[in-house]
Amino acid sequence: MKAGHTQAAVATVLGVSPQAVSRWVNAFDRQGNKALKAGKRGRRPGEQKALDARQQARVRRAVLHKNPDQVALPGLVWTRPQVRQLVRDWFGVGLSLVTIGKYLRSWGLSPQKPIRRAYEQDPQAVARWLEQEYPAIEAQARKEKAIILWLDQTGLRSDASVGTSWAPVGQTPVVAKTGRRFGVNVMAAISNKGELYFTCYHGSFTGPLFLAWLDRLVRHLDRKIHLIVDGHPVHRRVAVHDWLAPRVGSIEMHFLPGYAPELNPVELLNADVKRHVAQANPANPTDLAAAAASHLRRRQNQPETVKALFRKPEVRYAAG
Repeated sequence: MKAGHTQAAVATVLGVSPQAVSRWVNAFDRQGNKALKAGKRGRRPGEQKALDARQQARVRRAVLHKNPDQVALPGLVWTRPQVRQLVRDWFGVGLSLVTIGKYLRSWGLSPQKPIRRAYEQDPQAVARWLEQEYPAIEAQARKEKAIILWLDQTGLRSDASVGTSWAPVGQTPVVAKTGRRFGVNVMAAISNKGELYFTCYHGSFTGPLFLAWLDRLVRHLDRKIHLIVDGHPVHRRVAVHDWLAPRVGSIEMHFLPGYAPELNPVELLNADVKRHVAQANPANPTDLAAAAASHLRRRQNQPETVKALFRKPEVRYAAG
């Protein structure tokens, strides 16, 4: 924050809420480093002794290398209650959730949304992309003083779930929505320098729509573009190939490995847009498109936030 980064960008990088960053900055402004020093907590009544080093190592290995169902626990993702149950089952030790959380963080772990990985994904193709193909693209772009843009399309729906809302305890809040479903689509391209280009459109993603947007992008930018896309059928159409061929000095297109969306940083932007647009509770397609465009324009003015997307582990290879 002191170096000029925005609160949202710092929160994204650290994987915490913007409110947490705000509290830390306010505390630092009041008392300096002293305010950020972690305090010690005594053992709570009924809480048993801590785990020894061997026990900690065994639990950490289980969390890192196994799913809960592989150690006779329900579910596919690890939560603090499940880790606490594992400790109780293995060692007969009862620990609080706070203590479990401290152990997990001391082991270098943090709560994160898992990446969904398709069974059809080819690990060798992914490795080839990370170790050979993308480094070659990066080197060529550097030589040509070109820009690398990652592109993706996503659909926004009116019936997407909304975020949380404050309400009296025990009374589930009701959000009014129209019974008619509607949607809008977004196509966006981002760079690891924080640049963002987008368009919102209704209807199907077609070749003419894609080419019209590429034409505007090429005319807008004053340098060559290396565009990284997925294997969507429109991207592979003959008409697209024929349009690109005579413009190789202005734009080249490169394909990500199949079934590997986690390698595309725009997927993280898509999730960001969906989360914020859902909270707008749009009443019609015009409202939905306006909410999406408004949020994306805000992100265009927040290059540090866009750059922060590339610091996520799965796309850090593209951070430059």
